Formats: sequence, C-alpha cells, structure tokens
Amino acid sequence: MIGVTLGDPAGIGPEVTAWALAHADPAVRRAVIVFGDAEILARGAAAMGVAGGLAGVRCEGEAAPGVVPGAPSEAAGAAQVAWLEGAVQAARAGRVDALVTAPISKTWARRAGFAFPGHTELLAERFAAREVAMTFVGPRLVVALATVHVPLAQVSASLTSERIVAVGEMLAESLARDLDRAAPVRIGVVGLNPHAGEGGMLGSEEGAVIAPAVARLARRLGERARVTGPLVPDAAFRFAADGGVDGLVAMYHDQALIPVKLLDFEDAVNVTLGLPIVRTSPDHGTAYDLAGSGRARPASMAAALALAARMRTRRAGSPAGRA
Repeated sequence: MIGVTLGDPAGIGPEVTAWALAHADPAVRRAVIVFGDAEILARGAAAMGVAGGLAGVRCEGEAAPGVVPGAPSEAAGAAQVAWLEGAVQAARAGRVDALVTAPISKTWARRAGFAFPGHTELLAERFAAREVAMTFVGPRLVVALATVHVPLAQVSASLTSERIVAVGEMLAESLARDLDRAAPVRIGVVGLNPHAGEGGMLGSEEGAVIAPAVARLARRLGERARVTGPLVPDAAFRFAADGGVDGLVAMYHDQALIPVKLLDFEDAVNVTLGLPIVRTSPDHGTAYDLAGSGRARPASMAAALALAARMRTRRAGSPAGRA
C-alpha cells in the first residue's frame, strides 16, 4: 500500500493530492491510504474541479476543524504532524511500503512539537536508517545531496569523503533498481568551489575530500558504475542535463536545487534514499498564496505518486525485494 499524507491543510497539499489521486491510474488509486482529514481532501478536490474523482479513496487521521486555506495556524500545524506520524506508524507496522508526503510548514510543524528540519530527518530517525540521501528526480536531472539542511557557511566543515561515498552508493543503487538506468550507471560528483578548486588555488576541498571520495566510490562500485569528478560546478549540471551522466552527487542544498528547479520545476520529485520503504514528495512548498484558489500546479505531486508506485513495484520484483 501507498500512504499519502496531506501535509499542511492550510496549504496546497490537499488540492494537489486530490488532483494527483483523481488522475492516477485506478490501480494506484486503489492502493492508496490518505493520512488526513477526509473533509479537507474533499475541499481540495472541489477547488481543483475533481470532486468526482476520489470515489473509493480511503482516509485515516483526525479531523482538523477550523483550518482555513491560506491561513496557517496552530491547528493546521498540529494536524500535519499528527498525519505524518500516523503514516510513519503505518509504515513501521508494515501496512504501507511507500510514503508520498505533501508539503508541510516547518515553522508551524515546529510549533506543534516537530523537532526535525524536515521530512527526511524525521524518517531517518524513525526508521533508524544509518545513511539517507535527499535526491531529486526529474526528466532532465537526477541529483543526490551530500549535505542537506546545512547553512552555507558550515558546508565545507560538514563534507566528508565517507558521506560522499555513501550517497554515491545509494544513488548508484537507485539509478539501476528504481529508475531503470542501464548498467553501468554513470555518476558525476560535483566539486564545491569555483572551477572545482582550480588545483587548490580556489579551495582545498576538492583535493582533500572530494577527489579521494570519487576514487573510493569508483573502487566500491566496480563494474556497476562509472564515476567521474570532481566536476566543475558551473558546467556539471548542463553536462548531466545533456545526458553526460545518469545522476550527480551535489555538495550542498542550493547547488542542487537551483538547477533542478530551473530545468525540472514542474515535474521534479524529492526521493529519500536509504530507507526500508519508498518515500517521495513534490518539489515545492505549501504555497499559502495559492491555497483554496484551485490554481495550484499539481504536476510534481502527480509525479511523486506515480514514481512511488513504480519504485515499489520495481523493488518488489527485485531479488532484494523478494528476499
């Protein structure tokens, strides 16, 4: 089963979720449990003009009365946290093997006791995952992050060869298993500094951390992958978009997200690698200014649901999934 969380009920989550479900393959829709308020989901469906497309969709979760679209509140914050925790409990109990999470408000979730920077960190803790990787999958780019919610001034100190290798291994596995890339998969590791350090003149991280990680990753993956890097950051994403590699390992959040949102904004999906379940989400936020208007763009949520369905099917059919 696929668990879908409504996210912040004051945001566009209920609308994009309703649209995605209404336009999903019927077999996918039958495999979904929505963790959220059924009335709020119905309100989202009405706003998006798909009120007749949710027949048979199951909802679980406490009600969130009084929530107004576009008006974040304590009630909305509490509801989004409760629904997410309910979905995680269902996954840990084996009732669902994939999660698709609509956007939450980190600010209002924190006021409700959410003690994590985002979904990724919560899921890593709840599933006791040794390593996870935030990865963005779009039609033109697939990018995994070596560091995630880290202030820019702290990125250099946070980078380690061990982390880059771990992310590269998770990315290689997902490219082959989940995304059906031909073996050997091709992975590019992006540098940190201008010109990838220019031989040490513009920074030492490439020589001290990234290049050793590239060499180690290549040895670990062997014939399963071709690894290149450190790639010059200002050219790496164009290289990937033109088909030069199947996926990139980026060093920090905005290094990855700026090109992803430039090239694949409508269709990019956030995937958490390293969990025992599939987890995807749309690559956008709560968009309070659009909530309730019916003008939210549902493509990324629809892509997240479709990708989760494909990934769980492929994993179930893989040797590891059948074990």
